[in-house]
Amino acid sequence: MKRLVSLALALNLYAVFPSWYYKIKSTSKQKQAFVEIMLPLIQVENRKIENLRKTVIYIFSDPFYMIKPEKVAFLAKTAKIYKIKDINDKNEFLTKIDKIPPSLALAQAAIESGWGKSRFVKEANNIFGHWTYTNKGLAPKSKYDHIKTDYSIRIFPSLEASIAAYMKNLNRNPAYKEFRNLRRQYAERNISFTGIKAADTMIRYSQKKEKYVELLKKMITKNYWSKYDK
Repeated sequence: MKRLVSLALALNLYAVFPSWYYKIKSTSKQKQAFVEIMLPLIQVENRKIENLRKTVIYIFSDPFYMIKPEKVAFLAKTAKIYKIKDINDKNEFLTKIDKIPPSLALAQAAIESGWGKSRFVKEANNIFGHWTYTNKGLAPKSKYDHIKTDYSIRIFPSLEASIAAYMKNLNRNPAYKEFRNLRRQYAERNISFTGIKAADTMIRYSQKKEKYVELLKKMITKNYWSKYDK
């Protein structure tokens, strides 16, 4: 199975979850396959963020960056993506542009997608339960009564796009400011920021609130996913 996963990744065939995944009868083997599919994609997106972070650090290391149009333009473009108001605010750039603990991403992907088996994944490549407040998405079969604004399930062109959107959401959405600040504190102390620690800041990700946090921790612990954060 690992060979199949590696081949598919090399050929960039995972625009959707592969059909063979749904044919696996063993629950333990299907969970293993889920990780083998998702983890490399999560790591790829994290490397993209890491490379962007290195570029930002490099630009700020230049004392004359503000008189170099190409560097100012790069910072302005990046600031727009990450919702940073001041392009001279190095601290905010480094707080928002950083990696997501893989164990957290795996746990949220498994919970939000039902281990890749939900209708949202099969019809929209939507692994993390993202909404869109337009009529261009996939219509949910039922909606929350307390949410008056019309919404639909966001459609993604690939699994990679769904993962990238999830990471961007955690890195720029005001709802996850606590997550970013805690991650920065750990980085400054040179301590590994694990999914277990990050889970405490995910209370606003789900309507389940505290129960969702506990569910994330249980998912990470039960499947021994903290090893992927090292």
